[in-house]
Amino acid sequence: MIRHLLSGADLDADTATEILDTAAEMATVAGREIKKLPALRGRTVVNLFYEDSTRTRISFEAAAKRLSADVINFSAKGSSVAKGESLKDTALTLQAMGADAVVVRHPASGAPHRLANWVDGSVVNAGDGTHEHPTQALLDAYTMRARLGRLAGLSVAVVGDVLHSRVARSNVLLLSTLGAKVTLVGPPTLIPVDIAGALAPGIDVSYDLDAVLPNVDAVMMLRVQRERMQDSYFPSAREYARRYGLDGPRMRRLPEHAIVMHPGPMNRGMEITPEVADSPRSTIVEQVTNGVSVRMAVLYLLLGGNNR
Repeated sequence: MIRHLLSGADLDADTATEILDTAAEMATVAGREIKKLPALRGRTVVNLFYEDSTRTRISFEAAAKRLSADVINFSAKGSSVAKGESLKDTALTLQAMGADAVVVRHPASGAPHRLANWVDGSVVNAGDGTHEHPTQALLDAYTMRARLGRLAGLSVAVVGDVLHSRVARSNVLLLSTLGAKVTLVGPPTLIPVDIAGALAPGIDVSYDLDAVLPNVDAVMMLRVQRERMQDSYFPSAREYARRYGLDGPRMRRLPEHAIVMHPGPMNRGMEITPEVADSPRSTIVEQVTNGVSVRMAVLYLLLGGNNR
């Protein structure tokens, strides 16, 4: 097992499959009366979050606690970071406190890679800038496999704001490794020109959502990240929704078995309508549930599974 999880590129097919299989075992814990395993008793996991987060931070906290680890939640707001403390000094402080794993979310792309050079414990990237979010890709892959029975040979459309999406990058890398066919869909202004060839071979790009939908097994809608946009990338929210939003009529163009995904949080009415988000085809709530199991598997394999 790898020491850190910083990128989807860190995972080969065997390692990714091991994580998904372990997550399936971890999922059985959720059905118990006492949702605890002693696997990481005595270990310390630090959640180091420099950006606001609900799903990811709580998911990692729940995962670590279900494995009986001690959890320290660190928020940049109200900490010495507000006084100008650097990431390196914060890392050295956590190291001195005996952190066995640091789960980090940071607005700067590459921050987890730097952190991995400064601490002795494992580092898990929980999202860095517009770069990557590997555990989100793992839980998405887990959800697809659970719903559709396989990953190899699936056709997956990733739709929307690819330019600013760390989720898209990690999913392209991981799904390609596991044998799925990925098509990036969105307005030309939100799909980097060289992204398909730069990330993985065999990635397709389309600017026509309606043409892609009838041929996919899963469609993953991405949030339009307006907080990262300094310029105008499309005429209006209404125009974006008209061309790239997933509504009821578009959902009915999907094959009968196809599923609808979204990493959250959603802009309801823009990239996805309430009718679609709340439909039986939607896996959005399942993705949140599966996220805890997948992150349990990651922490267990990094800190316990192969180090006992």
